[in-house]
Amino acid sequence: MLSKLRRSLPFLLGDLGLLAFALYGAFWLRFDGRIPEHWLDSLWLYGLIAWAAKLPVFWRLGLYALSWAHVSARELARVGLAVGVAQALLGAFYFLLGRELAALGLAPLPRSVWLLDGLLSLVFVGGFRGAERVRRLFRLGRRPGEGRRVLIVGAGNAGAQLVRAMLDDPGAGLVPLGFTDDDPQKQGLTIHGVRVLGTRQEIPELVSRYGVEELLIAMPSTPPRVIKETVALARRAGLKRVRVVPGLQQLVSGNLTLQDVREVRLEDVLGREPVRINTDEMKRFLRGKRVLVTGAAGSIGSELCRQVLKFDPEALIALDQDESGLFRLELELDDHIPKRTSWVTIVGDVRDVSRMERLFEEHKPEVVLHAAAYKHVPLMEQHPEEAVRTNVRGTQGVAEAALRAQSEKFVLISTDKAVNPTSVMGATKRAAEQIILTLNAKAQREGKPTRYVAVRFGNVLGSRGSVFPVFQEQIKRGGPVTVTHPDMKRYFMLPSEAALLVLQAGAMGRGGEVFVLDMGEPVSVLELAREMIRLAGYEPDREIPIVFTGERPGEKLFEELLTAEEGTDATKHERIFVAKLGDPPSEDELDRALKALYEAADAGDRARLLERLRQLVPTYQTVPVSEEGQ
Repeated sequence: MLSKLRRSLPFLLGDLGLLAFALYGAFWLRFDGRIPEHWLDSLWLYGLIAWAAKLPVFWRLGLYALSWAHVSARELARVGLAVGVAQALLGAFYFLLGRELAALGLAPLPRSVWLLDGLLSLVFVGGFRGAERVRRLFRLGRRPGEGRRVLIVGAGNAGAQLVRAMLDDPGAGLVPLGFTDDDPQKQGLTIHGVRVLGTRQEIPELVSRYGVEELLIAMPSTPPRVIKETVALARRAGLKRVRVVPGLQQLVSGNLTLQDVREVRLEDVLGREPVRINTDEMKRFLRGKRVLVTGAAGSIGSELCRQVLKFDPEALIALDQDESGLFRLELELDDHIPKRTSWVTIVGDVRDVSRMERLFEEHKPEVVLHAAAYKHVPLMEQHPEEAVRTNVRGTQGVAEAALRAQSEKFVLISTDKAVNPTSVMGATKRAAEQIILTLNAKAQREGKPTRYVAVRFGNVLGSRGSVFPVFQEQIKRGGPVTVTHPDMKRYFMLPSEAALLVLQAGAMGRGGEVFVLDMGEPVSVLELAREMIRLAGYEPDREIPIVFTGERPGEKLFEELLTAEEGTDATKHERIFVAKLGDPPSEDELDRALKALYEAADAGDRARLLERLRQLVPTYQTVPVSEEGQ
């Protein structure tokens, strides 16, 4: 409170003097510098009335909470509003109580004085608050060469705010040299004293001509491909330091600061388009529902929890056997839980059938998002029985518990590796798809409300087991970065993107669909490694070497999202398709195949397990590993 009063005091004292001077100036102008004696005698009383009317209005409208260094057009507009309101109140007081004031011996105030007083008050009070900003701009205008030399891409609102922030904060050590913008009408414009020097394509030339040391991309609403192209231009120009404005949310209030600008991330240079979702459909799917997320501590499971909470569920039940991961998730989400949503974390294993039965009986989830799975391809080649127990038996146990509890919707998180699988992990996920499709047919046949769908997608950036954290750690150690094959390509999605599309597909599903997400264009793993090295500030192959290790057991050079026989049907969402899989196996046939598979897994008989898995998933074919990968 004391610091707030100390900050407000200079403004308050300044206003006392300036308002008095404005009133005197109004009389002086009205009477051409010769104020009649009777007006001079009453001037002090008019001044007290003016203070009494204006200062409380100024305080109420926040004129004493402004920052000297950050006065902008928005703050000056607030000054205009405050002066206007105060002057209207003052006019009402003078002209409605004119007779009463005359009875007290106070001469009626001329209307012209009242009008001039308002205009002068606006000029003096607004000028007083903008003086520090003008002083800073003038001082900075005489010191253009100090600090890192910056080129701003985008001469719109965001770029203008960044330049103003640099000029306001010389301690940041940034000197705005100019803008680039592709709008022909902006070429040659000057914004806050900084000129638009050219277009984005001229970035390499401008970097060389002006000695640019840093590029700031201030285009928060531009398509991701434009960000990707701009970063590539900066790389071509030899710039190592490139930063970007992350999004429009900071611009809503006009409060974009240099602290909001972040380093370019991998998702920026992948050029992925933002996901569009049907918010109303998602609300109908999740609002007021009890939602269970299995594998909630994992990368996809935790992101599903984050996204589900945005749609106001009645309860969120987060299940995982990783107690440390659940604890971290609790700490992260605790402050973001909607008031009406109950939130519980449960340590448990999806392979424990009786535990799952009790969980469904107690919490009665209406929506089940099944993300619990083993997904590391080479490790599951070494431990196939564990992949069967979790990915197949675990899925069956949770899915059957959902049927008995009459949950509304069961969504299986599947993978592109389930298509023509060449790995144990992919084959077990394909088997899990068959389980939920057969259960969906059973639920419909028996008139149960539960509907089952699966959603396939590829790799998720930053997920455990993906190349992203592996490359990060290798770069941190100084290399080498290991890539299995120079031609290897993978589909990648952002965690938030994958989670939203999973939820959208779950909301759309009527039961029995295997949805396939449009992953965009496949990404070269080699190029991904090179870009990550550049983002870390190094030159690939020169400062951080890249070595090729050969394909690992179960890996493909190219992942498929569909088999040639399957094909897809479009849905109302441009990024979601439905695989045409044909009829699922009969319940009896599936039960016999699963029983044989589980017996082989429990016996630890790897050869028999793989044979049973091939019988269950006919498209499963092991592939020979190259000599380099032996």
